[in-house]
Formats: sequence, structure tokens, C-alpha cells
Amino acid sequence: MNLTDEQMDRYSRHLILKEVGPEGQIKLLQSRVLVVGTGGLGSPVSLYLAAAGVGTIGLVDADVVDISNLQRQIIHTTADLNRPKVESAEAKLKAINPEVKVEPWLLYLDASNIDNIIRQYDFVIDGTDNFATKFLINDACVLAGIPFSHGGILRFDGQTMTVLPGRTACYRCCFHEPPPAKSVPSCSQAGVLGAVAGMLGTIQAAEALKFITGAGTLLTDSLLSFDAKTMNFRRIILRKRPDCPVCGENPTIIELTDSEREACGM
Repeated sequence: MNLTDEQMDRYSRHLILKEVGPEGQIKLLQSRVLVVGTGGLGSPVSLYLAAAGVGTIGLVDADVVDISNLQRQIIHTTADLNRPKVESAEAKLKAINPEVKVEPWLLYLDASNIDNIIRQYDFVIDGTDNFATKFLINDACVLAGIPFSHGGILRFDGQTMTVLPGRTACYRCCFHEPPPAKSVPSCSQAGVLGAVAGMLGTIQAAEALKFITGAGTLLTDSLLSFDAKTMNFRRIILRKRPDCPVCGENPTIIELTDSEREACGM
């Protein structure tokens, strides 16, 4: 594959990076990334992926745009109210970069459909807001061997980690199982500073671009968290747990199941 003159101009700032260059840009153009959730995290993630030239971007979301979303879900506008989020997001991504292919999935991920969907992509980004889907994404990606980025936000805080199945600690190595129902407030209950979603989403987008191009070091075997009030960042070292129920030596999770969708942040 050779870059066109227009692509040389569009991606010129990538091309002059020795860690990316033409080879890395071609990898991006040929890559497929799935973004689960087109809300606070999925908005900046998908915008930066499209701008970077990721060839195919899948968007999963079953919701429509609500006015309360606009404080942080920057891919949507007031004119998009009551429009399916995947349709709204697709229009913005195509406006940024017409050569990017967008695959909208207007549905909720569950145990019956997630495996078929994620196997079509090279990398998955978790931008969801409930524990059930976060654990489902982890389990499905680990079982299918699909790398992914986890992200969560609440109030002024954010956290993220990148998982390479079979090689690094997974989400369950860090958080064994979902917390008890109602024990963690949701963003609608506790609030979230809008810019925090942008801070974390851009980190997740950078992880996807680094994975595809091979540039830099990924956030594997570590959990990065930050407090936007103080701008303190903390990196917690993780280890792959031998007793992890999905990626351990004797896994007990060998097939996918659904659980109650309990809204969450962190």
C-alpha cells in the first residue's frame, strides 16, 4: 500500500515521527478498532482515531442523545438530541475524515453477540458505564485473544489499563468481580467533571494508536489513575494472577454469561 498525496498531507505530523512514519500510518489505515460506548469516553476516543486515520472504526451503543450528555459527550451536539448516538457519532467521524469506514452497531453488547462482534476487530476500547459490560468485555476479549483498553471515570477521577490477553494482567486480575449492587454511585448520582472524560478518552485513544503502530510502551500490567482536582497521577503495578477466574492457570470462566447492568464509574 502506498500513501496518496492527500494522505501524505493529512497525516504529515505522523509521518515525521520516527516511531510512526509511513509504515505506521499504513498500519493505522489498515486497522480495525471497536469503540464500545459513544459517550464521555467514546467521544474523544473515536474522534482521535478517525483523525489519526484508523481505517475502520466500529461504534457500539444502543442509546439516543440526551441533553444531559452534552456536558461531556463532545461528539454530539444540540441538533443531535434524540438521535441514536452511533448515527450522530458516525456523521462527525466522516466529517473529520471521509476515508475512514465507520461501522455502527445500534445494540447493547451481551453474551449472545459480543464474541461475533469483537472478533472482527484488532483492538477494543471499553468506554462503557456499567460493571456488567466491563466484565463482559474483559472476559470476551481474554477468551478471544483480542487486546483492549479499559477505562472508567467518576467525579474528578479516571482510571485505565491496557490488556494483552495471555500476556498481561486482565481486568479481573485487578478487580475479581463486580462490586455489590448500589455500592458504587453512578455518574448520574455522583456527577463527573466533563473534561475528565476527555482526559481519559485521549489516553485510551493513544493506547490504541500505540498498539497498532508499535510505538512506545503500553499501559499493560499497570493501572493508571488520576485526580483532576490535584492533577496527581498514580501508576499501580499489577501482576497476572495465577488464580484469575478467566486468565489464570485453572480458569473457571470458560463461556460468557450476562449479569445485571449496574451503573458504575470507577
